[in-house]
Amino acid sequence: MIPPELVDESLTRELAEGACIVQGVEFDPDGNRVAYHVLPSRPHDQFANYAPPVRVPADDILHIMKPLAAGQVRGVSWLAPVILPASEFDQLCDALLVGVKVAAMHSAFLVDMNGTAGEPYDGTESGGIMETGLEPGTMKRLPTGYDVKFNTPGQTQEIGAFLRLNLQQLAAGLGLPEHLLSGDLTGANYSSLRAGLLPFRQRVEQVQYGTLVPQLLRPIWRRVVTFGVLSGELAAPDFESNPRAYLAAEWLPPKPMQVDPLKDVQATVAELEAGLTSRRKAVAERGWALEDLDSEIAAAPHTPKPKEPDNAA
Repeated sequence: MIPPELVDESLTRELAEGACIVQGVEFDPDGNRVAYHVLPSRPHDQFANYAPPVRVPADDILHIMKPLAAGQVRGVSWLAPVILPASEFDQLCDALLVGVKVAAMHSAFLVDMNGTAGEPYDGTESGGIMETGLEPGTMKRLPTGYDVKFNTPGQTQEIGAFLRLNLQQLAAGLGLPEHLLSGDLTGANYSSLRAGLLPFRQRVEQVQYGTLVPQLLRPIWRRVVTFGVLSGELAAPDFESNPRAYLAAEWLPPKPMQVDPLKDVQATVAELEAGLTSRRKAVAERGWALEDLDSEIAAAPHTPKPKEPDNAA
């Protein structure tokens, strides 16, 4: 795994016969990715000397990104929408903490009304403030001509609601339900949790089947199977004539945890009885292959039902 900044983003130029390099990615005249120009070290590494990027064939690199527009060459960080709001939220929390610390301190200003008063906190008099210190409920006499102005820093009203609004904005920018970001389940119930998790799980499935499977899992599976066949570790005599039989795979991500599993199972049973789904699809949604599940059920010993109590005894 290499970070995306190692692909030289500053390298963009035209090549011979219609080929080109765009942000470190090389394209042939037909628009196919043929190579990546990778730097030997991170551009911001300390004491790193400049070295030209190394051309690596595209067949040996898996570029994982979620495209947002047609013709997009490089990906965008999922944290990009919340970089500035997150920094401002951090500054807000720091400012509130400093304000609370200041409010908890004894902070006052002595005002010399006529410019002739002496130093009240010189600590030379017996029983002075510098000797006895300040205690709750005490009153100290100031010299003639002095007035006291206490520091009372103002606090933002309804700061809790304001902080939660900022967390909601960060969660919306990340595409997450608020409770997954803040961990606050106050006021949550079954309906609200399910309503918040449904669109999030749809987004997760889009990333799984639209990004991870075609860009990462499927190429790795094909490379591993092909290597096993060529090395003789996998017996596949008809691989050359029918490679699809060995390279095809069914991807079943783990089933997400349910807020109320009983209601979820009852809904699945109702769909099966109404003919709105198939058993294979229902099992696949739970992250299992139907054949594996049936074989495990057939191999598992049947658990006897508990006997009824003998009331006659």
